[in-house]
Amino acid sequence: MTSTSAQAQPYASPLLEHPGAVSADPPDAGVAAHYGEPLPEQRRLVRDRAGFVDLSHRGVVRLSGPDRLSLLHALTTQDFERLAPGTSAAALVLSPHGHVEHALAGVDDGEAFWMHVEPGSAPEVAGFFDSMRFLMRVEVADLTQEYAVVWEPRAATEGEATDGGPLSRSGPESLGGRELFLPRGALRDYADSAGEPAGVWAYEALRIAAHVPRMGLETDHRTIPNEVGWLGSAVHLDKGCYRGQETVARVHNLGRPPRRLVFLHLDGSVDRLPGHGAPVTEGDREVGFVTSAARHFDLGPVAMALVRRNVAVDATLLADGVAAAQEVIVDPEAGLHVRAQRTR
Repeated sequence: MTSTSAQAQPYASPLLEHPGAVSADPPDAGVAAHYGEPLPEQRRLVRDRAGFVDLSHRGVVRLSGPDRLSLLHALTTQDFERLAPGTSAAALVLSPHGHVEHALAGVDDGEAFWMHVEPGSAPEVAGFFDSMRFLMRVEVADLTQEYAVVWEPRAATEGEATDGGPLSRSGPESLGGRELFLPRGALRDYADSAGEPAGVWAYEALRIAAHVPRMGLETDHRTIPNEVGWLGSAVHLDKGCYRGQETVARVHNLGRPPRRLVFLHLDGSVDRLPGHGAPVTEGDREVGFVTSAARHFDLGPVAMALVRRNVAVDATLLADGVAAAQEVIVDPEAGLHVRAQRTR
């Protein structure tokens, strides 16, 4: 395995030198939270489909070699066996007990599978795949120091030429846009030609409104994919065995997920947002925690939360004391596909 991601200093994007840039807090430290106008930045992304978001703090890992798709197929939740060149995919790495350990989003270019992962996690992700390749013809490289990711609010149109341009990917988790893999040395030139940047506050607001879970925010150490809506988008339910499959299949076929992800419309008269991990309560009972929160230019303050499965879908909740109306993301009855039949 080759690795170039070790950094003596915390990462700081060169685009933080852009006028008005305000650095984001962890887990998005190193890129801009906004460039002075968070809500107009959102409107520009959505209404004009213009500009971009700097995601260069994310890790980049590449798997090359003729057996790369077989390795991905064997170790992750996604079906990679017949992945065609140019096709994007999202997948999870689970523990033997089915808990989510890593989430990846990538695209195959015909010779290698390129993925981006959560900030700081590339060495661990690359190390995992390298440790599991054994005699398979796969080379694993952590290219975080060499490549950066940016998000654009438009997807490639059918027939659009991509030869000579940066590698791009899109999928259900791409918020209707696409992610580009750029050489880090080209990031400034790209920014000069791509229009006005928007910060990760804008991106996160759009992600929350789209009900897209994020590793490390919508997940904790015991999250299973069934709880947060990853079935179908990052989990292929008809593929063969992979680590953690037994838990996913059992809950999907016979049971209910113990918790469920919900979307929350927050009381707009309150001038604060609940932080990650803040308690969600129903009456005097704590029923979950806030995973993400943001101010959306159209919807107002919004959040996602992970709550107990048996919380009524029409219950009014409090998110760190802020009144919140629910919107279902994961149905509390999800997973009851096989019901026991009464015998006579």
